[in-house]
Amino acid sequence: MAANKTAPTPVDPHEFIAAVPHPRRRADAGLLLEMMEEASVQPATMWGPTIVGFGTYHYKYESGREGDALAIGFSPRSANLALYGLTVAPMAPALLAKLGKHKRGAGCLYVNKLADVDVEILAQLARYGYRHMMDVVHVQPQG
Repeated sequence: MAANKTAPTPVDPHEFIAAVPHPRRRADAGLLLEMMEEASVQPATMWGPTIVGFGTYHYKYESGREGDALAIGFSPRSANLALYGLTVAPMAPALLAKLGKHKRGAGCLYVNKLADVDVEILAQLARYGYRHMMDVVHVQPQG
């Protein structure tokens, strides 16, 4: 069985963030790192070359495929901030309605800049998302 493409690396997340070219994206990434470390009470770990993750959970599909994934995390992309694990908790829809300017993808939340959203709501989403992934791991069967 093939290994996951995105796995933890030994790269220092602080060094990765310090190298983000755009000043606002770099500053937002630094704030997200602090916020998610506080929400998860886990140190930041690089997952692949561009994702900063917090906490790990193990999943196993009915197909037999299994692996480890980050509980919550983010990637400071050139176009936006991609946030992972923040849309899965049962209370996420109500919080997302109050968040501010954002877009949703398949399991991701996209924000152009932190100034566009309520960071307190974002911190709540991070806390609830992390706790949900640790307590009630949603693993959907592959079809």
